[in-house]
Amino acid sequence: MHGDDGGAGRPGRARLPRTFYARDARAVAKALLGKALVHVDGGVRRAARIVETEAYEGEDDQASHARFGPTRRAAIMFGPAGMAYVYLVYGISHCFNVVTGVEGHPSAVLVRAGEPLEGCLHSTTGPGNLCRALALRRETHNGLDLTGETLFVEDAPPPSERVVASPRVNVGFAGSWAEKPWRYTLEGNRFVSKPWPPRSARARSRAR
Repeated sequence: MHGDDGGAGRPGRARLPRTFYARDARAVAKALLGKALVHVDGGVRRAARIVETEAYEGEDDQASHARFGPTRRAAIMFGPAGMAYVYLVYGISHCFNVVTGVEGHPSAVLVRAGEPLEGCLHSTTGPGNLCRALALRRETHNGLDLTGETLFVEDAPPPSERVVASPRVNVGFAGSWAEKPWRYTLEGNRFVSKPWPPRSARARSRAR
């Protein structure tokens, strides 16, 4: 547990408004770090402090599901902002994203890892584990409005850890887009998923 999160994930924290999400995915991905992802699951709060994100920005991004246009799966990425995009990988793991940007321009942020705060059912390291921990599933939560009562992000003070930018995970198929430093992690946080950011990325973060 993070000792000085200023109460992130506790009742009384303000929920993020839609305007928070209606920005460039890279800005939102960085701004989400340190905030609390909350699922009110049958009256039980399940919450994790966000420690790792990835940005997917536009149809030109060859790592994005939106590269094929508004398909049945990716149509939600075209907006509006502030919606949950939950998809299934390998037939077993659910992955939670927030839709970002202006309507019509597909972008989203994948939440890859969290630090457990309340009611977590599983490890919170890695996107599939995080969804298991918070009881999030595609068939139930895909398309939910993140300004609603069930699934939302609560505000928190800026994180004390440095933000590290590095290439995204498992997107080697995307050519030069695989090298975009659009994965954001909190330096030194033990809940960040593997592979950990390379030393060069961590060194750049310390130099800023």
